[in-house]
Amino acid sequence: MNRFECASETATDAAASARGTRLVGDGRGVNRKVRHLAIGAGKDQNIYLVNRNNMGKFNPNNDDAIYEEIDGVLGGGEWATSAYFNGNIYFGPVGHNLLQFQFSQARLATAPHSKSVASFPYPGTTPSVSANGLSDGIVWAIEHSDPNDVLHAYDATNLANELYNSSQAGNQRDQFGTASHFGTPTIVNGKVYVGTTNNVTVFGLLGAESRLSSRASRPHF
Repeated sequence: MNRFECASETATDAAASARGTRLVGDGRGVNRKVRHLAIGAGKDQNIYLVNRNNMGKFNPNNDDAIYEEIDGVLGGGEWATSAYFNGNIYFGPVGHNLLQFQFSQARLATAPHSKSVASFPYPGTTPSVSANGLSDGIVWAIEHSDPNDVLHAYDATNLANELYNSSQAGNQRDQFGTASHFGTPTIVNGKVYVGTTNNVTVFGLLGAESRLSSRASRPHF
């Protein structure tokens, strides 16, 4: 980012630092050198990957010496925060699908590996991940929707595979109202907690389905 881009983003409230930076797993580049990485994104629709040991510094006259920059892949801009799991990073930009990007040789792919069918209106979505170690990963995301927000669960290896959403029961059983503005699903001991504007809703396994794996079951509250 040069000084002209910096001034433009400041004037239009399109700051790249709209959301926090996330540490990601160390990776080895093509020369086998270990890279200690962090990743960030913001309203400018770009993804920034930095080496935590040498972040590049700011140069007002030229592009920064950043480790990797992927421009324009987060249409609508990133107002939420990403999630990381087993070599994958998940972004939920405003008005677009939930996106999965993969790391390879300490670099991030320049195009999504998979995306959800559903899109996520303002302010996008802040995903969370539950897993059994490095297997059975589920990506949880809240869709802000009128009159009831929707909790989605996706296969972490392929976001096109939706495992569950809170509107599919066809009645009031799983509906929870309006989640908080940047609501983030929190997973503890097999239950998913969603903070709303007036309560905390808890999703868990249906008793009749307790024999099923967590990925195949249908949460309810």
